[in-house]
Amino acid sequence: MFGRMFGRMFGSEKKLDDLMAQLRPDLSRESLGVGPDFPGVAPNPFMSSGALKRIAELRTGALALGVLVDWREVNGNPRVVLMFDVETADGISFRGIADESLTITELTRLAPGQTLPVRYRPAVMDHCVALARDADPTDVQQLSDEIASRKRT
Repeated sequence: MFGRMFGRMFGSEKKLDDLMAQLRPDLSRESLGVGPDFPGVAPNPFMSSGALKRIAELRTGALALGVLVDWREVNGNPRVVLMFDVETADGISFRGIADESLTITELTRLAPGQTLPVRYRPAVMDHCVALARDADPTDVQQLSDEIASRKRT
């Protein structure tokens, strides 16, 4: 709804993306290091039906490991866009972007190079990921071992 409403106001969703890139160049596709399939960072993800659907799908997506590259604050704390270099169980690597709300404690613990479990949508592959806060530590360790053994061979 939000995207369509703004799309009508500005003429198209492409114009909305262009406007967002002008307002927040640090959140542009180029700055985040992602391709044209990335749907972009919504000004308010809770007002977009597409973003709500994407968030729900990511929460149940496939498990992968993401190495934190960088992060950017959106609308002040605690909402941040996290950039990851993601590696999947299938051996696929891609730049992943997570739009998350973090506590102040979580924000202070962020460090580039940190490996965190993330979830992604294999059928979509649009660069969107979400922190896998619910991931079983055993599953994360098994995935980590699998990725490490593939890199050794």
